[in-house]
Amino acid sequence: MTTTQISHVNLQYSHTIGRGEAFGPGFSYPIQMARGQDELMYVLCRATEYAAHTTRITVCTVGEEYVNSFARGWPQQGMHVYNESDGSLVWPTACAIDSEENVYVADEWLNRISIFSKDGDYIGKWQEQPGAGDGEIDRPSGIVFDKDDNLYLVDSMNHRVQKFTKDGKFLAKWGTYGSGDGEFNMPWGITIDSKGDVYVTDWRNDRIQKFSPDGQFLMKFGTSGSGDGELNRPTGVAVDKAGIIYVADWLNDRLQVFDNDGAWITTKTGDATVSKWGQEKLDANPEMWGERQRAEGLEREKDFWGPTGVTVDDEDRVFVCESARNRIQVYKKQSPVFAGPRL
Repeated sequence: MTTTQISHVNLQYSHTIGRGEAFGPGFSYPIQMARGQDELMYVLCRATEYAAHTTRITVCTVGEEYVNSFARGWPQQGMHVYNESDGSLVWPTACAIDSEENVYVADEWLNRISIFSKDGDYIGKWQEQPGAGDGEIDRPSGIVFDKDDNLYLVDSMNHRVQKFTKDGKFLAKWGTYGSGDGEFNMPWGITIDSKGDVYVTDWRNDRIQKFSPDGQFLMKFGTSGSGDGELNRPTGVAVDKAGIIYVADWLNDRLQVFDNDGAWITTKTGDATVSKWGQEKLDANPEMWGERQRAEGLEREKDFWGPTGVTVDDEDRVFVCESARNRIQVYKKQSPVFAGPRL
């Protein structure tokens, strides 16, 4: 059997989206995002325990036009008391959009999945009590829908993947604690490719694992380290239409790109410029431009710092969430270079 080897992928930097804000146009620790219709982006802002009121989903366009926000994490009493009522978020980890454009959000503090309309209206929830039985979850992280609207969920502290209907009915599970094939150690991110195969970031094992839709182990790649193709606590994973795999290499502060066999292709360390929202804020405070010009080490501003999530859309645009810098860097994939068949 042969597969086509891709020797090079050209990712061209496009622009940066975001700025740090508690309200309105901006983000607060954007951990992951999902692409909706009509250029919409649903950006999941996890915030911090010291600013729980800034937890929310910010809705904007790829062109950085602000739309609205919803699902805030308003504290009940003071800054350090979490709001656990319906429709609120505490420690959100991931969001995903179903075929009807409803937004699902996983929350590892509440051990539940909250559901909102595309306009942010609260619809419902499922799961709240942690557990290890079939359909029970403990610190959910990544979520993704397949073409049949089934939800695959990374059950992080149970070291497994579970599959549900969109209404929360348990369908299947696979994985257990360990470092062997098909085993996990605190997995985090998840995605599904065009064939329906499932990719999981095996966080503490510093690798990516690939499975069939029914959980059969297919392949793995990545080892601990900082060299090409090595990983240090990978968080997000995405796969484009050609099977190119993008990995947010969190503690290595970079985005790594692999071919469909898991062979390393290239690495990006960041190319950020000032975003549209950032420019608007600086223009409103002209003295800040002068402060930036006097700042030492400003050249490092372009670099990734702890990228947490990566998403690729149908136009081969790659979105990398940087929680610590309250922004998303956007790249556009150019045509790949093929090196011929791999035997």
